Amino acid sequence: MRIPEIHQRLADLGAKPQHIGRITRAWLQGKPLDSGTRHQRTENFLPLSVREGLPALTEEITGLARLRSEHPAADGSARLLVELGDGQMVESVLLPRDGLCVSSQVGCAVGCVFCMTGKSGLLRQLSSAEIVAQVALARRFRPVKKVVFMGMGEPAHNLDNVLEAIDLLGTDGGIGHKNLVFSTVGDPRVFERLPLQRVKPALALSLHTTHADLRQQLLPRAPRIDPEELVELGEAYARQTGYPIQYQWTLLAGINDSQEEMDGILRLFKGKFAVLNLIPYNSLEADDYQRPEGERIVQMVHYLHSHGVLTKVRNSAGQDIDGGCGQLRARAVDLVNTRHLYKRVR
Repeated sequence: MRIPEIHQRLADLGAKPQHIGRITRAWLQGKPLDSGTRHQRTENFLPLSVREGLPALTEEITGLARLRSEHPAADGSARLLVELGDGQMVESVLLPRDGLCVSSQVGCAVGCVFCMTGKSGLLRQLSSAEIVAQVALARRFRPVKKVVFMGMGEPAHNLDNVLEAIDLLGTDGGIGHKNLVFSTVGDPRVFERLPLQRVKPALALSLHTTHADLRQQLLPRAPRIDPEELVELGEAYARQTGYPIQYQWTLLAGINDSQEEMDGILRLFKGKFAVLNLIPYNSLEADDYQRPEGERIVQMVHYLHSHGVLTKVRNSAGQDIDGGCGQLRARAVDLVNTRHLYKRVR
């Protein structure tokens, strides 16, 4: 179900634009669809035909995203395993300081070698309503003032639905445009479409290395854009919107934490409107990749800062619960498959 379909369903019930707007805002705030206001009760505002039709629509909308399990972490975040209407699962993350990370796909086609989500491949797209439903679900737990599209999936591969969701969140959802963050590996369509939108989100670009060949190895099915070109495209968007590009750099020990890479960052970022987010890999002992030692991370931040690159360390939420993106879903799927196998054996 897409957002326009929900609006059309309401119109078919007899709702006027002002009724659709109030119902939509109630949904996005995690409230019942028939919520009134401090100054006006529902029965004095919504037509009878709309009120009678809302229970059935409420059940359908509630089924778009249901909480399967919640996993609080010591850093104040909480990973939510979310079940969609067809039984597929995605992850959302309640972040400290009123943020939320949402998923745009079940699985992902990019196949980043350090990402659990990429190992499953792409299973299906999320509709715009399913994306927004994650925000509505999260707002039942705590306020959400920032939404980042950094969960499962590559938003650029589901561009129409993601942009539709961003437009609604930046209007009826009451979220500031720069607090809507579109994360991508660098699909060219992003740089064509985003500048044309009514709601222009902030942009986060997955860089990970200054070497084109290494980037292709780490992100095997990402568009083949050289890091230099990607940074130039990002810079043009940053200057147009007035807020910096966030460059994502997952730190992998012995792979992209060298002095050569740091000097490459200085070369690429000189004079650019940019922030570099160093993301230490959320590693387990058996993983093929490991995060650098803490001392090395501190050295890197100090070096980049001292040479004029604004650098932040952004640890993945939920590291203490082994909840890096895709891990909760993977464990849940494994459990379901094990149960089905057990039933067949019996």
